[in-house]
Amino acid sequence: MSALRVPGFRRLCLAGLISDTGDWLLLISLPILVYQYTGSTFGTAAAFLIELVPPIALAPVIGRLADRGDRRRTLLLVSLAQAAALTPLLLVHDRTGLPIVYAVIAAQSALVALFEPTKSALLPTLVDRDRLVSANSLVGLNQNIGRLVGGPLGGVLLAVGGGLPTIVAVDVASFLLAFALIARVPPARPAPLATHDDPTPPGWRETLRNRPVRGGLIVLFTASVAQGIFIVLFVVFVAQALHGDAAEIGLLRGVQAIGAIAAGLLLALAGRRAPGRLTAYAALAFGALSLAIWNAPGISTAEPLYVALFIAAGAPGVVLMTGLISALQQATAEGQRGKAFAIAGVAASAGQAVGMLAGGILGDPLGVVAVLNAQGALYLVAGVLAMVWLTAPASVRRSWSRRSSPPAPTSAPGSSATTTA
Repeated sequence: MSALRVPGFRRLCLAGLISDTGDWLLLISLPILVYQYTGSTFGTAAAFLIELVPPIALAPVIGRLADRGDRRRTLLLVSLAQAAALTPLLLVHDRTGLPIVYAVIAAQSALVALFEPTKSALLPTLVDRDRLVSANSLVGLNQNIGRLVGGPLGGVLLAVGGGLPTIVAVDVASFLLAFALIARVPPARPAPLATHDDPTPPGWRETLRNRPVRGGLIVLFTASVAQGIFIVLFVVFVAQALHGDAAEIGLLRGVQAIGAIAAGLLLALAGRRAPGRLTAYAALAFGALSLAIWNAPGISTAEPLYVALFIAAGAPGVVLMTGLISALQQATAEGQRGKAFAIAGVAASAGQAVGMLAGGILGDPLGVVAVLNAQGALYLVAGVLAMVWLTAPASVRRSWSRRSSPPAPTSAPGSSATTTA
């Protein structure tokens, strides 16, 4: 049954869509602005690299905040902070304002790094276990629709819509609208984190002691390295192997959203699915499609072939992340989820950084296609790892979960709880 039947989740989902659109609007427009002011590829690359720093540097703080107090209130405060953090951009008129632009990029990245783990930790308190895959597929769908709408909108507004002040106004409005929707999400009362015998909430070591969590983080890191290689070498591949121009680069990058949106809708409407198997099969499919794309120029460079292949490649990406997020949510106890997703942010950012560096350093000496074949192979490795670490029988997963969870409260007199020998 679809998670959209749950009113609280519907509001959180719509708020996420609006917030994701605002994030992508900013993600696309600010690096463009940096390039316009500097004419430097290094300066533009710095704008992207700055975004990777806060999730890694702030992970310990993010994990504690995402597991502490009312998560809905945390999301409300973050939405307001995102709106406020944009206002310094109104002082930027030329390249002398670049330090402000970089500071805003860093601040927004830090706030997103807190918003996403908190949202992922809140979601299982709004929907039941059987609807987690449906809920997370809708979250992934939001991110792709946000990219599809917010990315081009950022470029258009920057070019013809009044420049940076218009960007700021539209983005502030998106965060305030997200705030209004989150305010209508019913507050969830967290489950007890500890008992008198164990007064300490689950910490970082307890979270990482959980086998499915460790496995999920390894899978995420491996897939993120592959994604980092793709980010660096995709443009070069289209230009060199397909002899494509800027229009073809934009077309092939954009049509991936079609496959992602279609897969997200199908998952949202599907019944219960085992998230570990979804992750494994999606990573294997992603690897096979990637290898087919990188080696297809030996057969044909016809544009329709690559449009079809890139549409198809969009589907396993959203399925992989839906399955992985759902697996982490199911594997963690209350009080651990925020920490698990904060560490996931570190794994994703570090993996992308490693992949981007590897793509940049190895692309010329080894050849673009050779490095991209390694990228496809990494997805196959991620699929095998997911099959090993995330697809254990349900009884084994429950055993791992009990080992990493805090002790359950003792039943009160008169309780209906029973014990078995």
